[in-house]
Amino acid sequence: MNWGRAKTILILSFFFLNVVLGYLVWAGKEKQTELATDMSSVLQETNKLLKDKNIQLNHELPKETPRLREITFKFAETYKPDIMLQLRYPFKFTNLLNRTTAKEELSKIDIPQLESYQYDPVVSTKGMYVLNQVYNGYPMFDVQLKMYENDTLITSYRQTYVEVESGGEDKEQKVIHAYTAVRSLVDKFLLDGTVITDVRLGYHGQLFDSQTQYMVPNWRVSIDNGDIYYVHAFNGAVEMLTNTTEVQSLLKKK
Repeated sequence: MNWGRAKTILILSFFFLNVVLGYLVWAGKEKQTELATDMSSVLQETNKLLKDKNIQLNHELPKETPRLREITFKFAETYKPDIMLQLRYPFKFTNLLNRTTAKEELSKIDIPQLESYQYDPVVSTKGMYVLNQVYNGYPMFDVQLKMYENDTLITSYRQTYVEVESGGEDKEQKVIHAYTAVRSLVDKFLLDGTVITDVRLGYHGQLFDSQTQYMVPNWRVSIDNGDIYYVHAFNGAVEMLTNTTEVQSLLKKK
């Protein structure tokens, strides 16, 4: 074997490998720079629109743009949301929000699957606390546990619970940025002087009278007058619900 020739080939191979790896690193940085520039442009445009229309954003927008997919699920038949259930051991709701007492409190409360829910202050009202069932860290806005307070104690509840069957047939997609969702609303839907109080990523869908249902990722944008907008996190379609929770319009992205 010609060791000198083999050594030369090996050196050249490593050289070309380093060139390729160097190019990939450079291309990745260029792509990141391009994305950062695009995002900076979106931020500037959104902030300008907010200022021009005197719209207040009283909530720090989430920065994450995870890859998600639609989910399919079915309602668990043992849970009847139209039936009010009484608790054997009433409790103070604030104990659930206290980190030092929450774990101990959970073990005492006779509400099944309680650990699967997350408090939703946006749609909660005085005397009724709403929690959303969570899937992979994100709330399912239409799947709720409602707790009712009487003389400072939670004494009864109504509960909906679903069993997620799959992550859907479609591949995961990167969701649009929260700023993109807000910019679309500010530009086309929100009136001057509107106050945005909350922006949150989760799952939302139209519920039908069928065994299998589905939800898709949505940005939920809440307004101080109680109105809620759902912005489809893939295609930007907008759905508006008034503070009476009746759907007023389903507006597709223009």
